Amino acid sequence: MSDLTDMGQRTASSGQGDAEPLVSVPPNQPDSPPAAGPQDPHFSPFLTSLSALILLGSVLLFVWLQLTVPHLSRVDEPARALALMVGRSMDLEEVFAQAPDWEQWLFALTMSDSAETLPLAVVWYEELADSFPDPQVKLRLAILEGEAGKIDRVRASVQAWAHEQVPFPLYARLLSAAYLEPRIGREEELALQASLAEQLPTDWFYDRMAIQMAAKAGDRSLRSATKDAQISRTEPLVQRARVLAGLQLFCMAAGLFVLGAIVKSRADPRKLRVGAAPVPPLWRGRLGTVVLIRGGALSALVTVALLSMETDSLPVRALAIPLTNLPLLLLAQRYLLGPSGVGWLQGLGLRPLPGAWGRLGQMLMALLAAALLGEWGLGRIAEAWDLSSHWTEWFDGDLVWGSGLLLAVSLVEYVVFAPLFEELVFRGLLFATLRRKYGWGTAGAISAGIFALAHGYGLLGTISVFWSGMLWAWAYEKTGSLLPGMAAHMLNNLLVCATVMALLR
Repeated sequence: MSDLTDMGQRTASSGQGDAEPLVSVPPNQPDSPPAAGPQDPHFSPFLTSLSALILLGSVLLFVWLQLTVPHLSRVDEPARALALMVGRSMDLEEVFAQAPDWEQWLFALTMSDSAETLPLAVVWYEELADSFPDPQVKLRLAILEGEAGKIDRVRASVQAWAHEQVPFPLYARLLSAAYLEPRIGREEELALQASLAEQLPTDWFYDRMAIQMAAKAGDRSLRSATKDAQISRTEPLVQRARVLAGLQLFCMAAGLFVLGAIVKSRADPRKLRVGAAPVPPLWRGRLGTVVLIRGGALSALVTVALLSMETDSLPVRALAIPLTNLPLLLLAQRYLLGPSGVGWLQGLGLRPLPGAWGRLGQMLMALLAAALLGEWGLGRIAEAWDLSSHWTEWFDGDLVWGSGLLLAVSLVEYVVFAPLFEELVFRGLLFATLRRKYGWGTAGAISAGIFALAHGYGLLGTISVFWSGMLWAWAYEKTGSLLPGMAAHMLNNLLVCATVMALLR
């Protein structure tokens, strides 16, 4: 590889054979060209303007789809998905409610706040009932309302359903026996229990109604048997939740320890260097902007072409992320990295410096801990301001009930391809190009903002992704390598996928 001699880059050497090259980070400076090097290529203003229009149009189309396509249309079998998600969540919370205080604290710290799930479930089922005229959806909503103490709503449903078609009269009788009547006879209770078993699968919704009716009839044996069956059914789920909670707590603790060491060593940048990437980069900011516009437009056209195929082919899906990013990466190689005299490995710090693997691992733990702490803080803010994410933003049917092959393709997408190509584009190209004009904070905020908006989440999801984007931009700035951000991005996505699979699959 050629020496990085342009734009104030320097190689520090103490005269020892094992000395590590250090790349200084120039201060915020205007967009000036390298001291020497090839002239910028001539780009047609017409084609660049056309590319900008295509890119702008694709962004507007994406925003329009996010605003107009209902959340429930983005999930296959939303009724089945929501029943599974709410049922598993409530099962977990009932079991952990009986756990020691320390375990309840751990569960609330790392996974959820049980006080919020039931009210949210009512809201989500209200939305589902308005969109899907499924009798079981309405029954599950009524059960949630009964468990939440909304007895007036249960009574209104019972009165309305008594005169509707089958199966609503039976649903009305079940609800009345479970939530409205002070007592029911033992024989009637047994008949209603049998009818309930025919209407609902064995899950949290079934258990709640069965336990309520058994309590009204004084049927202690059936009530106890139902609770025992619930505990037996959810025990594997509880064990997985404990493992996930313990893993997150360990990552947070280890990462905080490393973060403390990083803060103490901030006066010595050498202790953070992982790669030799020049930040700001060797290419001009204007040239990088043109490449991003043209490459982004081509990537948008490839995305539209893939979507228009309307195919369920697993090979096409597996290659979708690389294919959509390929035009931009080829242009970057042709006009940015190639003429600068560095390749991808050195230009983006993808080859660790000698002896830098330990620093890479430490930075990975620090970034993961910061990401988890950010999620925890965001959760506390969301509780204080009564904010929540829509459940469809994190539910993925392929991870929950997809076949083994489909699951494998999904994991490659989420854990390998998405972090790899997103870091190359958003940090390696976009953030780096912005650094030619702005300081790292401004460049990081702009690139992280675009990165967050590109995911199409709601407010909380957007803030969460923005925080991650800022962390990984900071890591690239300080370490001279995309590897820490890539590794943290991959591990973060792996934890999310593992949580969905462990609790819902």
